[in-house]
Amino acid sequence: MLFYMSDVDVAIAQLFMVRYKSKIGWILVSVMVLMLVSPIYLMMEYPVGVGPIILLLTFLFIIYIFLFTYYEVDDSVLRVKSGFLINRSIQINTITKIEATNNPISAPATSLDRLEIFYNTYESIIISPKEKRGFIAHLKQLNPDIKDKTGL
Repeated sequence: MLFYMSDVDVAIAQLFMVRYKSKIGWILVSVMVLMLVSPIYLMMEYPVGVGPIILLLTFLFIIYIFLFTYYEVDDSVLRVKSGFLINRSIQINTITKIEATNNPISAPATSLDRLEIFYNTYESIIISPKEKRGFIAHLKQLNPDIKDKTGL
């Protein structure tokens, strides 16, 4: 059986969902650009073949990830989205703690100004919402038991 949502139903559902964009950290951008520009410069000096094309595709992929990393909060779920690579849903009632971190580990975060969200018993995820205070307040409004260890 197919379930069809009218445009009105979709609009109502979106009223209760808030999208938080990921903060773009210029340190990460600078490192990525430097990692790509240096080899491109060398390949222009000493042509090797397909190298510049591969680097250009890598650069475009990184831009895509930076543009399509965001976090959605509705009345019961936090969705973490990073391009087509990461699409994780976390029940807000399972979130136990939020801490500030600068951990550079690979994560769906486009800045080093990050939050680590602990949920279930032993799981966590690192993200970097642009509006951290509003994001944390929204989660705490939905789950007052969340311990805020960020100091914000």
